[in-house]
Amino acid sequence: MKKLEEYVVSIPDFPEKGIIFRDVTSVLQDAQGLRLAVDTMEELVKDLEYDVVVGPESRGFIFGTPIAYNNNKPFVLIRKKGKLPRETVSVSYDLEYGSATIEMHKDSIKPGQKVLIVDDLIATGGTTEAMIRLVEELGGEVVGVVVLMELAGLKGREKIAGYRLESAICYPGK
Repeated sequence: MKKLEEYVVSIPDFPEKGIIFRDVTSVLQDAQGLRLAVDTMEELVKDLEYDVVVGPESRGFIFGTPIAYNNNKPFVLIRKKGKLPRETVSVSYDLEYGSATIEMHKDSIKPGQKVLIVDDLIATGGTTEAMIRLVEELGGEVVGVVVLMELAGLKGREKIAGYRLESAICYPGK
C-alpha cells in the first residue's frame, strides 16, 4: 500500500522560483489516495469530541464533508465574501500578497458548540486564524484543526498556538 505522501505531486519552482508546490489534486484524483487522506485525517482526531465540522472553500469542503458524514455531524461552510445567501459574519485578514475576507452564516454555529476545522493545508496560518476568529465570534469553541498538509517552514502552527493542530503530512520547508 502506498503512503499518503506518495500521492502528493511536488512541483518545483511553482508559482515562482524556489517554491515547491504540493499539489492536492493528485491525491483527489486517485480513489485510494482520497480514501487514505480522509481516513488518515479522521484518525488523527478520533479522540476529539466535537459537535460540528467546519471547512473553507473549496478543499476544506472536500475533506471536511466526508469526516462530518462518517461521524454523523453537520458540516458548515466558510466561503469567500459574497457567496452565502443568508445573514453572515465575516472576518478580513492579510495574505502574503494582499488581503481576503471569509464569512459564514450567522446561524451556523450555536454558542457553546465544539468545532473541528478541516482544511487541506496550513502554510502561514492566516486563513486558519481567521476561521478560528469566525467560529469564536459566533460563540463556538474550536477544539481542533486537522489538515492534510502542513508547510512547517512557513510557521502557521505558531500563528494558532494554543489550538490543537494535526497534520497528515508535514513538510519541513516552504
